[in-house]
Amino acid sequence: MLYEMTTFKVAVVLLVFLLFTPPFVHSQQLYNSNMNQMDLKALLSIKTSLTEISPTSHFFSTWNLTAPNPCSSFSGVTCYFNRVTILSLGTDSLKLAGSLPESISSLTELTQLILFPGIVTGSIPPQLAQLTKLRVISLPNNRFTGTIPSALSFLTNLHTLDLSHNQLAGSIPPGLTKLPQLRILILASNSLTGYLPENVSSPLLHLDLKNNQLTGPLPTSIPSSLRYLSLSQNRMWGPLTNGLESLSELEFLDLSMNQFVGPIPAQLFFRPTLSSLFLQRNNLSGGLPQKPENGEPSIGSSSYGQGSIVDLSHNSLTGELSTVFDGVESLFLNNNRLNGRVPEEYVNSVCRGSTRTLYLQHNYFTGIPLEKGMVMPDTASLCLLYNCMKLPATMLTCPASAGEEMSRPAAQCSVFNNGDSD
Repeated sequence: MLYEMTTFKVAVVLLVFLLFTPPFVHSQQLYNSNMNQMDLKALLSIKTSLTEISPTSHFFSTWNLTAPNPCSSFSGVTCYFNRVTILSLGTDSLKLAGSLPESISSLTELTQLILFPGIVTGSIPPQLAQLTKLRVISLPNNRFTGTIPSALSFLTNLHTLDLSHNQLAGSIPPGLTKLPQLRILILASNSLTGYLPENVSSPLLHLDLKNNQLTGPLPTSIPSSLRYLSLSQNRMWGPLTNGLESLSELEFLDLSMNQFVGPIPAQLFFRPTLSSLFLQRNNLSGGLPQKPENGEPSIGSSSYGQGSIVDLSHNSLTGELSTVFDGVESLFLNNNRLNGRVPEEYVNSVCRGSTRTLYLQHNYFTGIPLEKGMVMPDTASLCLLYNCMKLPATMLTCPASAGEEMSRPAAQCSVFNNGDSD
């Protein structure tokens, strides 16, 4: 009896071993049962098309045919009911090279495609448009070339598109800015040309197109939902009156280093949400508005002055400096044509530490209420070089670009201030 029981136990153990530790052929079948065959084939094609940059990188080492469950063991792969839904290729330290294959379009349940920075080249596969469930496409800091596939405009579920820091050329497909769920569009640092799409109807929160070769005026229709807008370092021109008035939720605006002309819309100075305003190096003109007497909030309101920055330098702004920027933490008004006396509010703001940087050099200011013996905080940077007044050099902390001349020649000052100077 003891012999029979022992034999039975051995038989059971052997049966369990055979059932749960099958030979390679059966292991392959188990593997395939844990991932859709079409998805498996697409992943293997991606693995063939991409390689690790460093010989010590091993991102694809887990993409192993002998893995019992690739959905849980493949690096960067997330599945739902055995279908790949998220594909994250590479990491910050494991960078990839190669190209994206067209077969990626077989991952029909994919919702997120993320490629970490590397040196992936070639064009962006237009077949991505077949992945209609995509909500995120993030392919920044690689070396993609060609144009942005216009077919991406058919991805009606797309929430985020980041193709920044590549080598893409051509114009922005107009359909992209009409996608009904697009919230984040980042195409910065490419070689894109042409006008911005005239109709930007997507409910965008974040639009970043800086450092391209875009031309033309601002579009007349910009979504009022925008909180971040950057068109810096392009070749855009025209007035700033188009489209900006409706941006009541704006927190960050950068239109610097373009060719915009005309006055700055007064509404921009009275947005309670706007804490970062960059309009430097354009051809803007006109004066600065007065701070409302009714206490209407402006950029420099004490409730949100901390961390705020305004840069209107290197333009052609004229007139006297109002107190509209009182309390802004970093204020750059240098290299304009502003004149008159600097209001006392700015000096007080620097002394109490609310304003840490105040650059007013290369204007036509005639005076500033700096009392003898006044002490500035160590963190303060105040520059007033090359104006129409005499200054104590010990109180100035200027950048090297301001030069060494303390004051303007009298002949220049008389044009703006009738020779009146302190």
